Amino acid sequence: AASKLEISMPAVVEVEVGGTARIECNFSIPENASYTYIDWFYVDRLNRQVRLFHVTASGVLEDDTDYKKRISLGEDKALSISSVTVQDARTFMCQVGAGSYGMGENSTELSVYKAPMTPEIEPNAGGISVHNPKIPEIARCVSKNSFPPPNITWHKNGEQLHAQENKVTIQSTLTRESNGLYTVSSTLYAPVTRQDRHSRYHCTLHYWLRGQRHVLESRGVKVNIFYPAEHLTLQVVSSSAPVKEGDNVTLVCETDGNPQPVFSFFKKNLNEWEDLSSLAEPNSGVLNLHDVNKSSNGTYKCQSLDLDDMSEIEEAVDLVVNYIEGVHVKMEPSSALREGESVTLSCDAHSPVGLKYQWWDEKGKKLGDGRRLVLSNLTFETSNTFSCKVMAPSVPGLEQSKKVSVPVEGKPRIVAISSPLYVRQDEVINLTCKAIAFPRPTVQWNINGTAHEYMDNQHITSNLTVRVSHDLLQAGAMCRVSNTLGVSEKHIKLVGLDQKSTAESQGVIIVAIIVAILVVAVLGAVIYFLHKKGKIPCGRAGKQDITKPEARKDKIVVEVKSDKLSEEAGLLQGANGEKRPAADQ
Repeated sequence: AASKLEISMPAVVEVEVGGTARIECNFSIPENASYTYIDWFYVDRLNRQVRLFHVTASGVLEDDTDYKKRISLGEDKALSISSVTVQDARTFMCQVGAGSYGMGENSTELSVYKAPMTPEIEPNAGGISVHNPKIPEIARCVSKNSFPPPNITWHKNGEQLHAQENKVTIQSTLTRESNGLYTVSSTLYAPVTRQDRHSRYHCTLHYWLRGQRHVLESRGVKVNIFYPAEHLTLQVVSSSAPVKEGDNVTLVCETDGNPQPVFSFFKKNLNEWEDLSSLAEPNSGVLNLHDVNKSSNGTYKCQSLDLDDMSEIEEAVDLVVNYIEGVHVKMEPSSALREGESVTLSCDAHSPVGLKYQWWDEKGKKLGDGRRLVLSNLTFETSNTFSCKVMAPSVPGLEQSKKVSVPVEGKPRIVAISSPLYVRQDEVINLTCKAIAFPRPTVQWNINGTAHEYMDNQHITSNLTVRVSHDLLQAGAMCRVSNTLGVSEKHIKLVGLDQKSTAESQGVIIVAIIVAILVVAVLGAVIYFLHKKGKIPCGRAGKQDITKPEARKDKIVVEVKSDKLSEEAGLLQGANGEKRPAADQ
């Protein structure tokens, strides 16, 4: 048992803003005596004790304070404070009276906290020059709504920065908001070098919570560093490699400075440099050359000017454009060719790279490789246009073609004619005559009409519109095609549709007669075959009643009529090959 009144309370109770704090008051009285009263107090800013509760055996009395409606007592007489604010961070006291054993008291410090949010960091938005004579601002870090206020440290590439005179400066400000929470701001000032273009900066919050140290880091940021260029590169960028005529080429000029300086482009012509800057894209190191050709070959130069320190750097590059020129085709013999003759085609061209030659006809068929092509036994039907394709195997896509016409001369040859043609008298018809020849022939008809001619390569087609007369129907028409090398003629036969119908009718009658003869012959053969097998009985009376009950249904019954019974008896025999009386037959 306790020898005196003892009261135990936790030294510190921690609670987050908005939470509920519970402060216990445990006491012991000698001989298990009962308490007389229990009072709860808080200590205000003037260090005065302000009573919250007075507890006796008869009941609980709550004093009228600012805590009313936010405080309560548990069955164990512990004090609970709800909706804790930062103003509740103070001392709370428990006092117990025990009659003859006197009075005792103890206290608890209520610690209120609000964990900070992730700090917000903003780098210098304008960029920093390495030539800046002042120590520039790197970034600013802000922590909002925390209690108590945290500490802020700065880090560069993972290493903490410390304030150094004339080198690193850290300025911090602390602001208490109306809700009692703190906003902490910290600004980092530090010199920069060219190497800092890759550096990353971040800030870290340090705070205590429930007796433990916590940290909270911001995101990492990079700062835009301005520094002069030390090196310049000039590149040739093309849609294909190697570069060929017709390509689009881009000259790209870059430096290792920031920002990029002012660029100028030049091309060397003899001993002078031609300024091409007006052709370049504004405020960039890009010069576009469209549809390059042989004249685009040469040396190009890019020059940079840094406006910060007025330093200049330049670099040159050679542009080589591969090309094919002077493609021509020679024909031997060069004189006019006749059907059946041969010709040799030769192709040549010039290029700084090796060339390959191919021959194609006008239908897209490959005829061969090499500079020469021999065409033998020429005809009108032979393609009269040939193409020599010149290619550079070492430069993909570099090729040119040259066409040559090989006309073949000969007298006309009629290849199609509308004959025979079935017509009616007085009908308007079209007569067609198609021929092939070179030189171009003329088409003549031996009758009058309206003619229309069409040329397709070396083919000529003549359509003659005429009305069918009696004379035309009898004589037909003649197509005559001629040129300087000869003449060709063909006759068109006209057939009247009435004649055609008569001929067709006669043909049908002949076919019917032939079919009838064949049927009779087949029937006769069948009868003879059955007679030889004895399948047909014949009587002297010339008839056999097919209704007799003894007649078999599978027998073939034939009725034969004759005036000569003796001839019947001589022709028909029984199944055993002997003659029978006529009455039995």
